[in-house]
This record gives sequence, C-alpha cells and structure tokens, in this order.
Amino acid sequence: MATPQSISYAQGAIAGGASLTPMQAILAALREGERFLVCSHSRPDGDAVGSMLAMGMLLRQMGKNVDIVAADRVPAVYRNLPGAGEIRHAMRVHGPYDAVILLECDGLQRTRLRGLERMFHINIDHHSTGREFGELNWIDCNACSVGELVHRLAKASGCTVTPEMATCLYTTLLTDTGGFCFGGIHASTFTLAGELVEAGADPVHIARDVYFANPFSKMLLLGKALSNLQRNGANGTLAWLWVTHEDMVSAGAVEEDCEGVVNYALSTVGVEAAVFLRELPEGRIRLSLRSKTGKDGCSVNVAQISERLGGGGHENAAGCTLDGPMERAKEEILAALRREMELTGK
Repeated sequence: MATPQSISYAQGAIAGGASLTPMQAILAALREGERFLVCSHSRPDGDAVGSMLAMGMLLRQMGKNVDIVAADRVPAVYRNLPGAGEIRHAMRVHGPYDAVILLECDGLQRTRLRGLERMFHINIDHHSTGREFGELNWIDCNACSVGELVHRLAKASGCTVTPEMATCLYTTLLTDTGGFCFGGIHASTFTLAGELVEAGADPVHIARDVYFANPFSKMLLLGKALSNLQRNGANGTLAWLWVTHEDMVSAGAVEEDCEGVVNYALSTVGVEAAVFLRELPEGRIRLSLRSKTGKDGCSVNVAQISERLGGGGHENAAGCTLDGPMERAKEEILAALRREMELTGK
C-alpha cells in the first residue's frame, strides 16, 4: 500500500509552482494510491449520493479498493441508484487509507464522521462557500454539481462512463440544478446531460424516481407546511413556511421528507426568495433558503446570507441552522433576507 507521503508529491508539485492543475494533481494521487475512502456531507442529497457512487465506480475501474461511508442513511428516493446499497452508514471510520475523497464539503465537520482527522484529504467541491481545507483541493464554482467534476475526472482518467455511472451522474445534475431551474446553468450543462443520456442514463426513469416517488409521510408534512405559508404582503417577493417537531411526529416524517418543501414557497408567482424552517427535536431551527434568478441574471444570494449565519451552499440554494425558538429564528432570517433583497432591488 502507498503511504500518504508517496501520494503527496502532487500537492508538492502545485506548491512548488509546477504546471499541474488541481484535477491533474488529484488524478495523479488516485493513480498512486491503492485504497481510498469516499464520503460527502451529512444528510446527503442527490448530488452527494450520486457523486459518491460515481466516484466509487471510477476508482474501481482504476483497480483501486474503495469504501463509501456516510453518517446518515441514503434518502429513499436515491436508494434505487446503481450501487446505493454499497454506501455504508457509520459514525466513525477506520483506516488505513491512502486518502479520503471528500465531495462537496467545506470541512471535515460537514461529514459528521469521526476518524478522518489524520488522513490525507482530497477536497472536491463546487459551492461558492467552499474552502481549501485539504491537502489537495479542487473547487470549481462554475460546475453545476460536484458530479460534473467527477465526470471530468472520469474522462481525464480514460475510464469508461458506464450506464450505471451515467445514471448516478445524471441524478447529480438533475437534483442540484433543481430540475434545471436554478441559476448557474450553462449550455455546457445540457451538453453534459446529453452525454450522460448517450452513455446510458434514462432521464425519464431518473426523474420519476426523484420527483414522483414521495412517501405518504412527506405529503402529509407538505400539507402542514403549506398551511403555514406566508408572504410579506399581498404581492410580496418574500415567502416563508415552517413545521414544528410536533408536526414532524404527527406526520410520521423523517428528515429526508423535508427535502424540496421550500421550493413550493418559491414557486409562488411574484416570489423571489423563500425559506423553509424546521424545528429540530432539541429546539434548534434548520433553514432551507432558495431564490430565483431574474431575467436580468440577478438574484438574492442566499449562500452569502447562509454563510454569515454559519451555513453555506449555492447562490440560489443554501441552508443553515439557528438557535430557537421558532419565532426568534424566523425573525432573524426574515430580517437578513429583507436586507439582502433591499440591496438587490428585489
């Protein structure tokens, strides 16, 4: 097995001014090592799950040994993805590994996994709030999903994008663009989607699994959230909705049932920004923030707001957690959103 020292020449090459790009340095490290750990952030979404699975497939094609670990279980809508059963649910990891590949994390704490601290860290991210915390870092905010970066890595490695890999990567594309609705979409986004369909991804089947396979508990929770929907005035551009922990219990809902609820508030005509608040069992309040990109290309940058409050994300989709109670958290986030919307003229 290679040692962390034998892998780190790629890091040294960049630091020494060599012409390796971050992707080339990471590819060199992958070729040098033998055993890798792949993980992403806790409460994994479609981009996290699809990217972890595709990265695992890439590494196995390269002849490497791979473990994929997540602190939280894979949400039900993604459990039909090829290889999803191989993602191990754990709170602590044990080596030895030549490196851990962290996908769309702004730090080790985002994984909620213990045991990562002394490993060699390869950090791949596309969030505007990404941070260079690893020994190797590749952050490209122009990528529409971290899966897009995994796809680039696969092509550069000479590996085959199999139908199974294409399915996982198309899922990252579909979900992290909000069904091709969020800002940051380019012509290259659709070129990539086309390449993945040609490689074997079935867009209709994937969309059905993601958007038309909701558990009954989610629909009950959505009904409660929509009953709380409010906006700032009859034609206001800001909307919000919320659920309490008691609402979660009465609906029989789990955390993954909250995914996408905020989009119903954002879909209201005239609304430019929206927030969904959920009370956690311990009383803290988890927030999902969304905004629309206007015809002028401008939007409320919810990532900046979220980062100031200890969270992160994309310009049009972000999240954070605030102290409760609900009314206090609601006042804090609505005040922050109103200030930002005044600055942007929304």
